[in-house]
Amino acid sequence: MGALRLGPLELVIILVIVLLIFGVGRLGRLGKDLGEGIREFRKGLSSEEGEGKKEEAEKSEEKTA
Repeated sequence: MGALRLGPLELVIILVIVLLIFGVGRLGRLGKDLGEGIREFRKGLSSEEGEGKKEEAEKSEEKTA
């Protein structure tokens, strides 16, 4: 099987079909919700990373004490 390659015409056809199914207003809300979800996901990843660094610092302080 070949790789899935979409040209400009195929993308336009897909966009038209999506617009017909969801409508412009609903599609805008879906995009907004998707953007907010991605933003929250990134925020969660960065907070976990910060917590991990904080735990490492606490462990190194315990070892030196």
